[in-house]
Amino acid sequence: MVRRRGYYDYYYPPSQPREAKGGIKAQTQRGGFGRSWWAKRWIGIIESFNIGARLNRGRTYARKGQVISIEIGKGTVSAQVQGSRARPYKVAMRVKTLTDAQWTLVAQKLSETAVFAARLLAGEMPESIEEVFGRARVPLFPTKSADIATECSCPDWSNPCKHIAAVHYLLGEEFDRDPFLIFKLRGLEREELIHLLGQYLKQKPKVKDEETCPETEEECGDAPEPLPSDPIRFWGVGPESGDPVDFRDEAEAPAASAPLIRRLGAFPFWRGEEPFIEALESLLKAASPLGLGVFLGEWRGKGKGTSA
Repeated sequence: MVRRRGYYDYYYPPSQPREAKGGIKAQTQRGGFGRSWWAKRWIGIIESFNIGARLNRGRTYARKGQVISIEIGKGTVSAQVQGSRARPYKVAMRVKTLTDAQWTLVAQKLSETAVFAARLLAGEMPESIEEVFGRARVPLFPTKSADIATECSCPDWSNPCKHIAAVHYLLGEEFDRDPFLIFKLRGLEREELIHLLGQYLKQKPKVKDEETCPETEEECGDAPEPLPSDPIRFWGVGPESGDPVDFRDEAEAPAASAPLIRRLGAFPFWRGEEPFIEALESLLKAASPLGLGVFLGEWRGKGKGTSA
């Protein structure tokens, strides 16, 4: 609950926080936080509390790296935020979790639509998933202040304070990276959700779904063909006789930098000065021709006149 403006606000100017070395810096340095719809929904919760200037200070704290650590558990968040005092403040959040019976009902409703189950298993959050939770009569996101309890060891009388707001914003960015953290805060790990979905999908008859299955029946088989153990057949190059193959004739620098890293996503609660993927992409782009030179035997070591 947010209290009214009082003596503290009128007579005590905003304090300046101590510099926090190695803190978690928000990747969003200007504008609104959160790219995905689910991250924006979470950010909307803290912004609905109407805490005035503390909200702006919370954004500043998140962008300056004042949050030292964040740990997410089932229905809990614990963090440390460096403020104006020598010892960091302790922030705690408790989110109301769903019961086992509620999660079972949600999984049953999700499995009724193949596209929902397929996208969740692929690590994506369908935008209309809240409708499924609605059919199960349970909300995906907290809907009232009683669903989230927050505490901070700072002397500010307001709850949420700027330290809680900073943690809230960083959580929103982390939801962009991993939407399953929302389920975790509601009481269910990603692996547990997938297990529940798998149980219900096994019980359903296998019917071709035009939204999730390729056009031909051959491409919609139950199990993929095992990979060949022979290197020549696996790579699809070289003579049929099995003579040694010189792969250097086929080697070339990749057209795109860091495709696997982009698929895996950003590093959890990244602490670098620039975005994680952009930082690695520039390094890999510079290293790619060097690696190709080593592979082709064209690279010459520093101070050595011979090829590697």
